[in-house]
Amino acid sequence: MAWLTTRFFSQALGVSTSIEVLLPQPNAQGQIGLNAPEKRELYPALYLLHGWSDDQTIWMRRTAIERYAADFSLAVVMPRVDLSYYQDTAAGLNYWTYISQELPELCEAWFPIDPNRESRFAAGLSMGGYGAFRLGLACPEKFSAVASLSGALDIAHLSSLWKNDSARQEKMRGIFGDVSKVRGSESDLIHLLDRPRTFTTRFYQWCGTEDYLYDSNTNFRTAAIDSKLPLEYSEGPGDHSWAHWDREIQPVLRWLLP
Repeated sequence: MAWLTTRFFSQALGVSTSIEVLLPQPNAQGQIGLNAPEKRELYPALYLLHGWSDDQTIWMRRTAIERYAADFSLAVVMPRVDLSYYQDTAAGLNYWTYISQELPELCEAWFPIDPNRESRFAAGLSMGGYGAFRLGLACPEKFSAVASLSGALDIAHLSSLWKNDSARQEKMRGIFGDVSKVRGSESDLIHLLDRPRTFTTRFYQWCGTEDYLYDSNTNFRTAAIDSKLPLEYSEGPGDHSWAHWDREIQPVLRWLLP
C-alpha cells in the first residue's frame, strides 16, 4: 500500500487542510507480511472517520488499517475534521459540506478511485461513527454502505447526559448552536431515519457493552429496527478504546467487500 499525505485548499472550509490516503500498490510483491493488492484501474474507497479527540492520522497510528485494507484492494481516505461532529458548525467551518460533497469529488479526481456509488463507503469510530451514519442517512445516493464503531449516534440523548458538564456543553454549542434544538433537526440521526429511502444503503453498527455510548447505540438501534433500516448490529464486551476498534474494523471490511 502507498501512504500519501495530501495537503490542499478546501473551498468548502475556506482554509487549507490535509488527508491521509492509502492506495493499493499491486506490484509490491516483496513486502514481508503484507499481501499485494489486486491490480485494478479504479479502486473502491472507504472514507474512514476519526473521533472527538483525534485527527486524520489516528487510524494509521492506532490500528493496522494499512494491512487490513491491502487484503481487499481498498483505497482508504482519512480526513481531518477537528472537533466538528462532521457539521457545518455554528461557530465556524462547513465540515458537513466538505465531507459530504467536496472531499469525495476531489479524491475521485486526484486518485484512482471508483466514482460509482456501489464502490463508495464510510466508516468511523465515536464521533466518526456518527459522521458515517449521517452520510448514509442524508446522502444515500452517494454511499452504498456505512459502518459505526462505538458511535455517538443519539446526539439529543448525549446532550442531556452531559448537561452538567460545562466544558463539553460549551463545545457542543460551538458545533450545533442551541443543542436543545438538535432533536428533530438534520443533525439528529434518529430523525433522519424517517426520510423516504430511494436508495438502499447498508448499515453496520458495533458497540461494546461497557462503552459509555452504549445507551446511545441501543437508542439508535431500536429506532432503526422500527424504521426497517437495513442494519447489521453487533455488540460484545468492551469499553471505548482502540483495542476493540482495531479488532472490529476487520469484520467491517469483510462486510463491506464480501
